[in-house]
Amino acid sequence: MQSVERFSSRVANYVRYRPGYPKEILELLKKECGLTSDSLIADIGSGTGKSAELFLENGNVVIGVEPNAGMRAAAQSTLANYKNFKSVDGIAEATGLTSSTVDFAIAGQAFHWFDPIKSRAEFKRILKPDGWVVLVWNERQVDTTPFLRAYEQLLLTLDTDYPVVRQENATRAIETFFSPRQPRLAVFPNGQELDFESLKGRLLSSSYTPEPSHPGFGPMLTRLRDIFDEYEDAGVVRFEYDTKVFYEQL
Repeated sequence: MQSVERFSSRVANYVRYRPGYPKEILELLKKECGLTSDSLIADIGSGTGKSAELFLENGNVVIGVEPNAGMRAAAQSTLANYKNFKSVDGIAEATGLTSSTVDFAIAGQAFHWFDPIKSRAEFKRILKPDGWVVLVWNERQVDTTPFLRAYEQLLLTLDTDYPVVRQENATRAIETFFSPRQPRLAVFPNGQELDFESLKGRLLSSSYTPEPSHPGFGPMLTRLRDIFDEYEDAGVVRFEYDTKVFYEQL
């Protein structure tokens, strides 16, 4: 399935159950990249607005560039109270934004869907000469707790393209994108506590999980319930994330 279409049936779960981003990212960019509330942000692959909201709360004008109509509509609804948010139909390789106007081009949980060479050219076009690129992922820990190991094993047994599309596999694309420079990297802790319904929604927000019509859908949820029952504590399980921030000028 094309990357633009993969999340069309996942929008509601994405809005409700995907984690946000640590506010420490703002402090990092203020200190090292000169971020201010006047900085113009282009959020490329903005999805449902998770990454945009971080900067909107900082007072920034944010232009969300998102090709999926359902996700774009969700962002516009979720962020309706922020007058500084604008959403446009575009892709990383052809944003439609004006040249040399953007202070920060960011991508939250999205860069692994981009063509690194074509998107680099586009980012360089829209950025001001002293602009910055910021690539962010909430990278789920896979083996630090028994629950996380069991959850990861569930994903690996789904017979989907999960091993291919994991954001952890974007290392080479990141190197290509920033070459010949090496991006800086900062890592912040992040987490979610989830009851079973939230855990199910978090699972179903992922593009690589079977749809309800798939024969593997029922067995997947049965196994998820078993994992939850084995590892829950006071009715919740915990996802631990390493929020990774790659940032540099082009």
